[in-house]
Formats: sequence, structure tokens, C-alpha cells
Amino acid sequence: MALLDGRVAIITGASKGIGRVMAQRFASEGAKVVCAARSLSLVNETAALIQAAGAQAIAVVADAGTEPGAQSIVNAGLAAFGRIDTLVNNAGDGGPTRPVQDYTVDEWFYTINSCLTSAYLCARFAVPAMIAAGRGAIVNIASMAGRRGLPYRVGYCAAKAGQIGMTYGLAIELGRHNVTVNAIAPGAVAGDRIDRAIAGQAELRGIEVDRVRQSFIDRSPLRRMSTADDISALAAFLCSDLARNISGQCIPVTAGEPA
Repeated sequence: MALLDGRVAIITGASKGIGRVMAQRFASEGAKVVCAARSLSLVNETAALIQAAGAQAIAVVADAGTEPGAQSIVNAGLAAFGRIDTLVNNAGDGGPTRPVQDYTVDEWFYTINSCLTSAYLCARFAVPAMIAAGRGAIVNIASMAGRRGLPYRVGYCAAKAGQIGMTYGLAIELGRHNVTVNAIAPGAVAGDRIDRAIAGQAELRGIEVDRVRQSFIDRSPLRRMSTADDISALAAFLCSDLARNISGQCIPVTAGEPA
């Protein structure tokens, strides 16, 4: 039996990167997947890939950082599949890479809203369905930036630290309803987002991109970055019955780099 047979899972930020890989992984483990993102063409593509593999998925175009958007994601899942068992809060923009004195208020609120407010809103609207079902699992895709910080990424660090704090609070609040809440804190994950962050760091520091990239790799005892597959495998486990007594945890995925 697959890990997530019979579950209905919402994956936000499912248009590309970790979110797309996550949606496909959950579907391969037997879940019916609500793929949510702001990009119509990309999120439709994710759902189509899942359907082509013989699994069930729908695409929902919405901004999870707004009340109507988050509500529409949950409503679409309920309308299509009748229940919500799992929520993975993966949506979020990393925001700009710049010194704090140049980091505008608009950029600050955009980043906080994109990463943190979206997670709160989706949880707010999904939790009643989980309580009604008698079980549920929420996984917040945070970041090691929320535990130890990164230079020139003040908004992103604050948003991810907020996600971790929200995880702890919700785990205590929702435990009596048989709902688990955990966070995953990746280190460097190979892909477009880390490429953009590396380029920004290199420009600000006046050094070569390859040198910055190597510095990320050198931090890891395993001498590699993590992958979207690594994050997705852990998320699927945390949403399964195998992890029914794991809640209120923030689990680093750092290729061995001390957390």
C-alpha cells in the first residue's frame, strides 16, 4: 500500500520546483492532489503531468496570500474530492537580495505575505475540514534561513522564522484534533531559487558566482546540495500514518550541515 492512499492533499506553490516535484510525489504515493499556484499555465501543466501518470489531480489558480485565494483553494479541494487530509504550505517568494537599508517596506510586506501569511491563511481554511475528518497533517516548507539567518535576505529570514514559530503553536493547538503540524527546513536546494540567491550574493559581494556556489557546497559534509526529491520524500512521510506521532518538529534537510 502506498503511503498516502485515500488522502486528499493540497500543495501550494505547485507550479514548479519543489512544489511540482512534491505534487507528483504525493500523487505517486496514492494521494489525490490539489495543485495550487498563481500561474495558470504552469499549475495546469503540473496537474496534467499527474493525470498522465494515472493519478488524480486538479489545478487551482489562486494567490494563497489572500483570504479569497486561500479559501478558493480549500473550497476547490472539497468540491472535487470531498475532504482535505493534508496541507503542504510550499508557496512563497524568496524576495530580493539586498542590504537591509535598501530593503523597502513594500518588499518586506510582499515577502512576509508570500511566505508566511499564505501559510497561515491556508491553514486557517483547511483546518476545519481536517477536524471534521478526525485527522490531518500540515507541513510547512520553511528554511534554514529561518533558524540561522542569511545576509541580505532580511524579509525571507523573518518569514521563514515565522513559519517555524507558527508550526510549534499550531502543533500544540491542533493535537487534540489528531492533526499533526511539522516544518521542513531545507538548506541549499539545487534549482532556480538557489541559483538566483547565489547570483545576488555574488553581485553584492563582488565575487564570482561559482565561488559562492562552492561555498554552499563546502558547508555540507556530504559535499552536495539537497534536491526537491529529498524534501518531497520527507514531506510525504510526515503526512503518512508512519509519522502519526511526529508533530511540532522542525526537521532540517541540509546534506549533513549542522543545524
